[in-house]
Amino acid sequence: MAMPATEIEALIKSALPDARVSIDDLAGDGDHYAATVVSEAFRGLSRVKQHQIVYAALQGRMGGELHALALQTSAPE
Repeated sequence: MAMPATEIEALIKSALPDARVSIDDLAGDGDHYAATVVSEAFRGLSRVKQHQIVYAALQGRMGGELHALALQTSAPE
């Protein structure tokens, strides 16, 4: 079951409305993505906490519809 990049972006932006999100399909199969998410909500948080926020935004789809997501997160500079 593939998940479109647009759906991943919409879920992240729903949880983090100010986020700048870019998503790359790494294998062309709709299952392996790399995402860069920049949000003020990440300021002062550990990288682990930032990633937890993004995974929570995906509402349990990791490991099911979405097989792999390489994340880069940060607060704006």
